[in-house]
Amino acid sequence: MTVLEIIFETHATTVDNEAGIATGWLPGVLSPTGRLQAADLGARRLGTGIEAVFTSDLERAVETARIAFAGSGLPVHQDSRLRECNYGELNGTPMAALAPLRRRHVDLPFPSGQSYRDVLGATADFLGDLAARRWPYRSRVLLIAHSANRWALDCLLAGARLEQLVLNPGSWQPGWHYTLTAPAY
Repeated sequence: MTVLEIIFETHATTVDNEAGIATGWLPGVLSPTGRLQAADLGARRLGTGIEAVFTSDLERAVETARIAFAGSGLPVHQDSRLRECNYGELNGTPMAALAPLRRRHVDLPFPSGQSYRDVLGATADFLGDLAARRWPYRSRVLLIAHSANRWALDCLLAGARLEQLVLNPGSWQPGWHYTLTAPAY
């Protein structure tokens, strides 16, 4: 079996984050603080054996990766399966209004959007493809995505329950580590 270490980082702070807005599938743009955080992410992770970077295709995650790994030569791959939850009609809503609704949308999609379980499914599909790639025996990759994807990884790779994570999302930290085993080739 190949052991694939996944390091997960959330995208850097956006203007919406600072304003208390739940961006969802809107692009978002990094704030000045976020651009500094992205540069710090690169400084923390370069030279740590990362083989590739995978990022959500939403602009705030892409911008984080672009700043963090500019000129590094690391391959950076965008993947729509690493998107934040689509809050549908509630994309761009104040977080204070959205947070109390999370529990009801574990399985029920947001109006014109998706559920957190849908994000879990997309993340699982991504992990299946990631595991199917040919990696050296012990490899390390970095994912840059969103809180809903971290919850999905916690469920899929650490045995957490989605219902608990939406109620108690935890706090930010500089990276989370997961292990994915893949068939040997």
